[in-house]
Amino acid sequence: MSGHGAIEGSNKKVALLISVLALFLALAETLAKGAQTEALSANVESSNQWAYYQARTIRGTILKTADETLALIPPETANAPAIAAKRAEWAKTMARWESDPATGDGRKELQEKARASQEHRDLALHRYHHYEFGSAAFQIGIVLASAQVITGIAALTLAGGFLGLAGLVMLGFGLYAPHVLPFFH
Repeated sequence: MSGHGAIEGSNKKVALLISVLALFLALAETLAKGAQTEALSANVESSNQWAYYQARTIRGTILKTADETLALIPPETANAPAIAAKRAEWAKTMARWESDPATGDGRKELQEKARASQEHRDLALHRYHHYEFGSAAFQIGIVLASAQVITGIAALTLAGGFLGLAGLVMLGFGLYAPHVLPFFH
């Protein structure tokens, strides 16, 4: 009878381990999904900023070409004052399109925003990979601990618990130091 009670007590401990691993698996999956969504959003933002930057570049090139064309008109023509005024206006517009700190819509500012969005995306992806590896460790730990109930091999419970700790370490790296592990870059 005591042998049977020891097995039940062992199974209860394994069940508790499985429950704890499942809890952390749910946490890891939630964190991974959030990081994935954040990475996708930052990637879209970066793409939008680069598209706006490219549009500014194209518009600036067109305006510069028009300005160079007007510069070919001899200054003695009757429209010389109007041409000079238009070229001065275009020069201001091109300068504003190159850098406009007030609105943040100059090419320089758009480039900075796009690069910041890319860095944000990369950080979120690093976190995502850590969370996914942590999730995998929890899943395998659950499988090993479950197998112990069927086989009675205590080493499976230890391996499952060890993988649970490894999963926690991966979550910690994802939360606090996503750039530390070089194999995720």
